[in-house]
Amino acid sequence: MNPKPSKSNVKSSHGATASYVRQPRQRKAQNYLLIWVDASIDQADKDCQNTLAQLKNVVNDINLCTESDQCIQALNKVDKEQVFVITSGSLGQHLVPEIHGIPQLDAIYIFCGNKSRHEEWTQNWTKIKGVHTNIKEICQALQLAVKKCDQDTIAISFLTMNEIASADNLNQLEPTFMYTQLFKEILLDTEYDHKAIKDLAAFCREVFTDNPTELQVIKEFQRDYHPQKAIWWYTRECFTYKMLNQALRTLDADIIINMGFFLRDVHQQIQQLHEQQVSSYGQKPFLVYRGQGLMKSDFEKLRKTKGGLMSFNNFLSTSTDKEVSVHFARRASAEPDKVGILFTMSIDPCIKSTPFASIQETSDESEKALYYNQLGYIKDGQGDYKKAIWYYEQRLEIHQKTLSSNHPLLAISYNNIGSVYYKIREYSKALSSHEKALEIRQKTLPSNHPDLACSYNNIGLVYKRMREYSKALSSLEKALEIFQKTLPSNHPSLATSYNNIGLVYDTMEEYSKALSFYEKDLEICQKTLPSNHPELAASYNNIGLVYYNMKDYSKALSYYERALGIWQRALPPTHPHIKMVKESIEIVKKKL
Repeated sequence: MNPKPSKSNVKSSHGATASYVRQPRQRKAQNYLLIWVDASIDQADKDCQNTLAQLKNVVNDINLCTESDQCIQALNKVDKEQVFVITSGSLGQHLVPEIHGIPQLDAIYIFCGNKSRHEEWTQNWTKIKGVHTNIKEICQALQLAVKKCDQDTIAISFLTMNEIASADNLNQLEPTFMYTQLFKEILLDTEYDHKAIKDLAAFCREVFTDNPTELQVIKEFQRDYHPQKAIWWYTRECFTYKMLNQALRTLDADIIINMGFFLRDVHQQIQQLHEQQVSSYGQKPFLVYRGQGLMKSDFEKLRKTKGGLMSFNNFLSTSTDKEVSVHFARRASAEPDKVGILFTMSIDPCIKSTPFASIQETSDESEKALYYNQLGYIKDGQGDYKKAIWYYEQRLEIHQKTLSSNHPLLAISYNNIGSVYYKIREYSKALSSHEKALEIRQKTLPSNHPDLACSYNNIGLVYKRMREYSKALSSLEKALEIFQKTLPSNHPSLATSYNNIGLVYDTMEEYSKALSFYEKDLEICQKTLPSNHPELAASYNNIGLVYYNMKDYSKALSYYERALGIWQRALPPTHPHIKMVKESIEIVKKKL
């Protein structure tokens, strides 16, 4: 028997409108764009406006489509950018097979009202990264995808041995390599005045004209920027890095010239840090790593460049942690149009032609927080829970310094830390973290908000493990009460709540009450899950165990056999669930 994790879910609804496509801007601010396709999109609807505003905080260029053909048409017009697609579940079933093979399509997100209805068919398509019922989850997933896209689309030039040997002058070199070198020399030698900051701000306002969040950051940049904060601005999750990365990749002269002073300032600050840090490296070379994805066409260029030269046409970010870089490479290798690459670079401190430096102390704090959260997520998934907690706590420490004491991000950090402590059975620490998350949410959220229910659910599960069953029931019942008020009667989160309360009564040996809640869980699962879904088998198994404890062995056998039938169809033959239920069946048969 296992508790089911609780998730926040909010159904999205939009009014209908006439079909149309809003074309992307001519001037691209980022390496990617978003296509949102849904027959019910209505820009006059406040819910739709709010959704669009949240999406634009992550991706500035958004196409809105109300028909599948419009989405396909928009995708085929894209040349250099990577594309993310959000589609409704009903449209997605027909649209995904049409677009999945398009190389510039990076990821697909299903935005629907019934998650369980679409989870089964979406598993057949590798570019579908999730099925979501609220825009908050999609924005969080998009933030990670955007980071990956920026990591993978950094401009690279290749020069083979033959090209190097035959190039008597610059005109015979590969154009991207040649132009990048010329741009660099010109920009670093140019003098700029304060008007350059004002000009860049005006230029960026035109690009982000309908993006209030980015416009506010541009205003802050014009007011506060100075050369000593160049790296801080470069690492901040805002227009500076996104526009510069896009411009250097496409050699957009207008953007590069407008950002010339910024390029020079970042370079000079790295040079200054290098001079301050170089003595600490000693005289011996050391290794740094970079994990990323390469499009298959670029990988072929890389393969043919063996023994030649490769130039990264941007400021290059690397890590001294090989394991983290390997993770990024492996993640990229799962993409059908990409090859995962791990670059291992030997840095010789004695060579002074290209400056390098650790920028940990000069980076934007919010960027650090996001980075630590990603590392915590990676370590959590790998089962390295001590490191996961350390990274999550680093994120929490940054947020405690930079955010208000009741900021929702603090609650998320406490929740993540509590979940890891729960996994390693340090229940008192898990309880403390989850209670801190709950305290923040109680102060900042409505009394029936789903995030509150999630906190109550997590606290209840911790109390169960601590064998404080009355407290466990109290918390789990509060979670259930919120879900009953805010969710449809067949919502999966309700099934989760019924199951978890049933687990507590089961442990307390109050089997009739446990059976009642397990049956409510099963009723929802039968209505919302495919007939061979593993969660359905878990429900049958739990009911079978209750009947066994109630000494009703014939019913116990019936439910165990239903669980076995599903698990045998859905799981590998060596899966422990199959072994467990087979053993249970043998025990019950001996009782009959």
